[in-house]
Amino acid sequence: MSDQAQRLKVLFAGIFSQILCIGIARFSYTPLLPVMQDQTWLGDAEGGWLAAINYAGYMCGALVAASISDLQLKDRLYRIGLVMAVVTTAGMAATDNLLLWSGLRFLSGLSSAGSMLIASGLILNWLIRHHHRSELGIHFAGVGLGIMFAAIVVEVMLRLSLNWADQWLWFGAMGALLAVPAWRWLPSPGAASLTKSGQAMVDQPPGARFMWLMMAAYFCAGYGYVISATFIVTIVEREPALVGMGQLVFLIVGVAAAPAVMVWDLVARRLGYLSALFLAYLIQVVGIIMPTVSDSLAAILISAVLYGGTFIGCVSLVLTMAGRLYPTKPAKLMGKMTLSYGVAQIVAPALTGMMAEQNGNYDMGLWLAGGFVLLGALLILILKVTDVTVTELDQSNRLVSGRP
Repeated sequence: MSDQAQRLKVLFAGIFSQILCIGIARFSYTPLLPVMQDQTWLGDAEGGWLAAINYAGYMCGALVAASISDLQLKDRLYRIGLVMAVVTTAGMAATDNLLLWSGLRFLSGLSSAGSMLIASGLILNWLIRHHHRSELGIHFAGVGLGIMFAAIVVEVMLRLSLNWADQWLWFGAMGALLAVPAWRWLPSPGAASLTKSGQAMVDQPPGARFMWLMMAAYFCAGYGYVISATFIVTIVEREPALVGMGQLVFLIVGVAAAPAVMVWDLVARRLGYLSALFLAYLIQVVGIIMPTVSDSLAAILISAVLYGGTFIGCVSLVLTMAGRLYPTKPAKLMGKMTLSYGVAQIVAPALTGMMAEQNGNYDMGLWLAGGFVLLGALLILILKVTDVTVTELDQSNRLVSGRP
């Protein structure tokens, strides 16, 4: 098999793992939330808590990724995560008990970390080892495709009049099919810290100041991301003029997200990582708060495009940057960064769900999320002006020739 064909198989393994572990194990909950609220006892507060528990599982997975340096062990955990994503998704249909649902959502979150962090690190390590451009845009396109997949599947199943439990079962079955190429096409990692041509892969640990500011900025991104990711379908469905449009809006988020990650790779090559992040944060602020300003379909669709076109771009840029600073153990810094992102994702859905139940709408939660992302943009700007940690990465990113 040619090196180019192998590269495509590795990247598609990542895409399929993202569709399974993020699109199904995580994001299927978003379009299914209003269905479950309509057909079961689930309320706003409980819906928010289930989302928070899912992110608690994700954060535990980030802790594991940050604490383990052995690539062989991470490879085994990635494969366990694929199986866990399938089992916990199908298991949601077997009960309507909050405690059991909480356990399943926690384990689903744990599996999501396997695809988002461990697989990302393994793929980036393979790309660097084989002298390919060290970017994760194509890999993270799987997140947008996963959102599109979840939105389309739920819409089709609603038209077939399937109830909430049957929809979870079908998601589990489709996840089992996706797990096959995700498992088979990602090769086991090499043990030596050398590239294919024998060059040493050298880590460039960042300073403490960079870490604290970047983690704080990433916390803000996590807070802004999770509100729309969890509640956007519910927000749309509660507007009388937009009833029935929730799945379309969620689909548009995915349509915008899938190609956007590759666009942000190109922006980072031209402007640098921090400049690209600053721009993405500002655009995301507008996307998050727009539903509070206007409830027209046009405004909601623009919001979906702006949000979908930036949230996964922020993740891709930060994790690529982290992985390039630690090429021998890329998931180590990825995991540390994601801990701050994960804390926000635990706090934000629970707080927003309670505010929505008290106020009767999600406006306050959206404004708070937009404020956090704006604060994150200011922290990124401070880093850009005062820190040179990523300067060499930006320079090498502009100079590397090869495939995008």
